Amino acid sequence: MNYLNKMEHFKKEILKTTDGSNTIYIPEMDETYHSHHGALAESKHIFIETGLKHIDKKIINVFEVGFGTGLNAMLTCLAADNKRINYDTIELYPVSAGLIDQIEYKALFKEDEQALFSQLHDCKWDEKVSITDQFNIHKIEADFTKFNYQSKYDLIYFDAFAPNKQEEMWTEELLQKLYDACNEGAVLVTYCVRGTVKRALKKVGFQIKKMPGPVDGKREMLRAIKI
Repeated sequence: MNYLNKMEHFKKEILKTTDGSNTIYIPEMDETYHSHHGALAESKHIFIETGLKHIDKKIINVFEVGFGTGLNAMLTCLAADNKRINYDTIELYPVSAGLIDQIEYKALFKEDEQALFSQLHDCKWDEKVSITDQFNIHKIEADFTKFNYQSKYDLIYFDAFAPNKQEEMWTEELLQKLYDACNEGAVLVTYCVRGTVKRALKKVGFQIKKMPGPVDGKREMLRAIKI
């Protein structure tokens, strides 16, 4: 079912996940923003450990499909180390500030890191903003299904809702556009291992590999490489 144009009207609830971190639950879709097995654990494992740490470059251009709660962006900012990260992220319906406060993600981070999380949410949409010397963010308020890329990327975080909830986000046509926006050797990581997604990624040119999922929860995830 196509939920894309209804998202902003759906009720959203806070759900505690297995690792103690919260996520957002949408009853009408029966869908969560993160895995109910562990929001923090999932983001760390899929996007940082299996994605970011696989990129051997000093300057990394990241494109995230689905800014959502900002958790992936925050973890990437903290993991920048001696790299410089340019982080573009797209979201058609940004989560409200009130809901971000309710999800209590600040409590997951050290006191001196909490201000960074606030900065990620407080900075303006559709402007490139420097959060630290190593991390710039450009939050794009737009429809991913109609988006035209202006940059080339080294790393893709594909964190849209599942294909059975928003199949229009996972089409071969959109994955082809994403592939074309990638530099050679770019990496795409996603929690989704659905057969249709694997076949589409392979057809547009990615070399795919199933990877172990988070320890407490989903057993597999995908890493795709542009070769």
